[in-house]
Amino acid sequence: MKLQPGLSAIVTGGASGIGEALSSALGKKGVFVTIVDLCEEKGKKVASMFEKDFKELYPNMKSPCSMFIKCDVSNHSDLVAAFRRHLDVFGGLDICINSAGIGTPVLFYKDKTDGTCSWRRTVHVNLMAVIDCTQLAIQAMQTGGKPGAVVNIGSASGIYPFPADPVYSATKGGVVMFSRALVPYKSEGIRVNVLCPEFVRTDISEKVDKKLIELAGGFLPMEMIIDGAFELIEDDSKAGACLWVTNRRGMEYWPSETEKRKYRINPLKPKALMHQSQYNVEIPNSFLKVIVRNLDHNFRKATEVVRAQLNYPIKSDHVVVKILYAGVNASDVNFTSGRYFGGKEASSTRLPFDAGFEAVGLVAATGDMVNDIKIGTPVAVMCFGAYAEFTTVPAKHVFPVPKPDPEIVAMLTSGLTASIALEQAGHMQSGQVVLVTAAAGGTGQFAVQLAKLARNKVVATCGGKRKAAFLKELGVDRVIDYKFEDVKAVLKKEFPKGVDVVYESVGGHMFDICLNALAIYGRMVVIGMISQYQGEHGWKPLSYTGLCEKILAKSQTVAGFFLIQYGHLYRDHLDKLYNLFSAGKLKVLVDPNQFFGPGSVADAVEYLHSGESLGKVVVCMDPSFSKQRAKL
Repeated sequence: MKLQPGLSAIVTGGASGIGEALSSALGKKGVFVTIVDLCEEKGKKVASMFEKDFKELYPNMKSPCSMFIKCDVSNHSDLVAAFRRHLDVFGGLDICINSAGIGTPVLFYKDKTDGTCSWRRTVHVNLMAVIDCTQLAIQAMQTGGKPGAVVNIGSASGIYPFPADPVYSATKGGVVMFSRALVPYKSEGIRVNVLCPEFVRTDISEKVDKKLIELAGGFLPMEMIIDGAFELIEDDSKAGACLWVTNRRGMEYWPSETEKRKYRINPLKPKALMHQSQYNVEIPNSFLKVIVRNLDHNFRKATEVVRAQLNYPIKSDHVVVKILYAGVNASDVNFTSGRYFGGKEASSTRLPFDAGFEAVGLVAATGDMVNDIKIGTPVAVMCFGAYAEFTTVPAKHVFPVPKPDPEIVAMLTSGLTASIALEQAGHMQSGQVVLVTAAAGGTGQFAVQLAKLARNKVVATCGGKRKAAFLKELGVDRVIDYKFEDVKAVLKKEFPKGVDVVYESVGGHMFDICLNALAIYGRMVVIGMISQYQGEHGWKPLSYTGLCEKILAKSQTVAGFFLIQYGHLYRDHLDKLYNLFSAGKLKVLVDPNQFFGPGSVADAVEYLHSGESLGKVVVCMDPSFSKQRAKL
């Protein structure tokens, strides 16, 4: 539902705090608002200011554009009258925000009464009234025959217990579960969601221990609450959603994909597998693949394209995958030089071995014990041997995906590295300054966007006007083109206090610059060092004199990140990336240069290391499946 002039909304608790802020924000969008509150003085004042601001923005809109209704939300008759009055004046209801809420006046641990004058009132206002209002809103929307959105204001204390006020926590937990359980109304075009902020500067929070608020990252800016509520209203895919808002982690939906998996909830799989019949896969007797014949940092010298036979029968727990698109990575040259198997001596015993880390394709055959993956299913593969027309892998190592597109390949090594590294190694929060090096590459494009989605200020380095323009399209706040600017000088002048998080993949001199640019408590995540991979004699370790002294002086952290060691998080983060991509919140650029077949892999690797690539470099193993490259 797009917020636009002419819609109407009811906001309970609209005379103060979150309710007042949301009422005002809706007015700026041209939405007519009924402010429902028990405090008549505040309510009339807010309605009067609303009317004035609304008329300045929309002088040609009809009057009235807002009204105040005095109402005790715990009184059913009052609520019925308020909703009836709104419908009489505005002719329908598009949005309902249930924001009215109170804290428990007497500490539960000290309450010796039956709660009649203390916690029972909290239950009536915070939970029963929300249920009542939601039901009345749904009935109004059903009668009007129009789509509608209900946003219930919960609390982070409804997700995690709040010992300081257990009754308040219980009521907000009830609001969370009640809202999440109303998904079936989505079939009628009516969506009920819940917003769960941490501490916001309101009358309730003024009574909370200030030290606890400081530990949580301080009060949330009201803009974050407005953004979260508007997202739940406007995103038609959100029904029964719980949006958790914190200063520490930004905005994220609860339960997480990890929690959903505990209850066997996976929204991505079922529909993805419904379309498998559109793909027909023929299995040849032999196929082409790229193998590492000699250990060398020069990919072309180390590899060879060979024809191999498909081995039958297939192992009972394996599947055969027809590779459609394989991803190219900077570390391909580390793989061919033997660094993935403990050095040259250990790697030489494995020769020859298959090359390539990641791909998407179609399941061509399954073993006898594989029952949950059908032939024709689009899947992602993250196993050695992706530079091939076909590969055979254990079924547990494939991930069903909605489509076998090159954008999915970009989400694998590149996207997963950015998503997991920023969360697990970078501990990225909101309101920070995040620096991303090589930001226009396969993984950099994900890092800058994820940092922006977490509401951070993003600084990015790149080389060339084309790359700089691309990063600006992605919303980067400050692009530093090292071909025209001195990165060190820019960081020193424009960010004198330093940057909080660095996502570093270049190494060498750039590593030194980033280390010196770290703020107190700053964290630098090293995901690679591409500038050192292809020297004349291969990768030689560099000496970083004074590293310990530097990080000790400012309580900084330099963290290494190797994706292979985070395999248990692949599925959750892949779901997250795809959902963001599907919702239009994440852009994925595949480099427009096209490479076809195993014989072009060496060209693709050299192109990546030339520094000219933009976005993710991909090799199409079967030209008949080639699709138009994604355009921003």
